[in-house]
Amino acid sequence: MSLATKANALWEYANPKKFLTTSERVLPYVWSAAIACLLVGLVWGFFFTPDDYRQGSTVKIIYLHVPAALMAINAWLMMLVTSLIWLVRRHHVSALAARAAAPIGVVMTMIALATGAIWGQPMWGTWWAWDPRLTSFLILFLFYLGYIALWEAIDNPDTAADLTSVLCLVGSVFAILSRYAVNFWNQGLHQGASIMRAGAVTGADTEEKVSNVFFYPLFLCIVGFVLLFIALLLYRTGTEIRARRIQALLARERVGA
Repeated sequence: MSLATKANALWEYANPKKFLTTSERVLPYVWSAAIACLLVGLVWGFFFTPDDYRQGSTVKIIYLHVPAALMAINAWLMMLVTSLIWLVRRHHVSALAARAAAPIGVVMTMIALATGAIWGQPMWGTWWAWDPRLTSFLILFLFYLGYIALWEAIDNPDTAADLTSVLCLVGSVFAILSRYAVNFWNQGLHQGASIMRAGAVTGADTEEKVSNVFFYPLFLCIVGFVLLFIALLLYRTGTEIRARRIQALLARERVGA
């Protein structure tokens, strides 16, 4: 199969009916895999891993904090991709997928901020610090709220999709800063990447490496959060498509009356 054929096959899912049919078929499997990974990862991490020699039992917040923070950033980047697709190709499913992802991203960001504060208090002696990564993450959270508010404030769905897509482009700067702030500003309190860094897992780079006893359940939790995000995204996008259909039917009835 040529690349062009594969691309055309992918664009078939921009058809709402095709998307709904496929998502309904795969959702049970994604939900099952997400629940299994989260259940095993969290139970393993919280109950069957030792305390850290420096952080004690506080280190176990990693099993919620790290996956939530990763998904908060990557949810916005996924919204960026779907927003660009909307601006270029005008596929309504992509715009609705971006809208569906925003509340999930808000929750992930709130979890990351809350668990980060709980983790930071005993480690740093404060619940909050205007660290570059923390500050950019807080701004990203505000962009999430602004994105959702902008969708709700505009009646015309295409206009709302256009404006929120532009907002998503601007907010992506802070999504990237949230991920790489510690690489840009070394004076921050937040540690550098210890998992998503070349050599951190393989052992080639031993600085700030996560021990395997913590990494394996953490990896399961990350996979579980990714699958949970996909499941929620498919479910919410389907809901947005159905809501759009209902609005269109009601609009036709009003015109006919």
